[in-house]
Amino acid sequence: MADHNSQYLHTDNDAVTRCWWCVNNSDYIHYHDQEWGRPVNDDHQLFEKICLEGFQSGLSWLTILRKRQNFRQSFADFNFNVVAKFDENNVAALLQNKGIIRHRGKIEATINNASRAIEMVEEFGSVAAYIWSWEPSSDEPHIGKSEYNFPIPSITKTSQLLSKDLKERGWKFFGPTTAYAFMQAMGLVNDHMPGCDNRKIIEDIRSEFNPPKVSV
Repeated sequence: MADHNSQYLHTDNDAVTRCWWCVNNSDYIHYHDQEWGRPVNDDHQLFEKICLEGFQSGLSWLTILRKRQNFRQSFADFNFNVVAKFDENNVAALLQNKGIIRHRGKIEATINNASRAIEMVEEFGSVAAYIWSWEPSSDEPHIGKSEYNFPIPSITKTSQLLSKDLKERGWKFFGPTTAYAFMQAMGLVNDHMPGCDNRKIIEDIRSEFNPPKVSV
């Protein structure tokens, strides 16, 4: 298995073996080591990631990562109760903001999704409870399973279903590829490559993590 995975791993000068995608980039390395794959149950963080994944469409995550603080300042730290009240004046100002991605469709989608997030809280108790209800079953193939057949996927059955359900609920800019990237980043799956030093760290964190439940 190690030989099979070697093309997806990289050992940096610090002697840490990491997933291939963060090679030789300090921003990516920090994100990989400190955030990616760690389970998140905070509603605003989950909403932020959904929105930023939408802004990433057609771009690299590194572009978004380097603008993330600007996005946070521009979108009220992704407090969806605040963002849902944004109006055309806010949109016009955001379109002039060079610190973010100035794409009207993506900006308007973020405002729309804020309203959808409020609806989600009303229905499920929290955004987190809804999101974690989509944690894949242990038998769904993904990178972390030892019997997984490469190459690495961009979508899974669960990401397709999650994307479809959110679309039916009125969310925008969240297709199945975006949904899977979101699931990987927010810890719904542990897709650090077998052989990555961070994989065991995430396994330990996930073993102690109690996913939020839907309020009834």
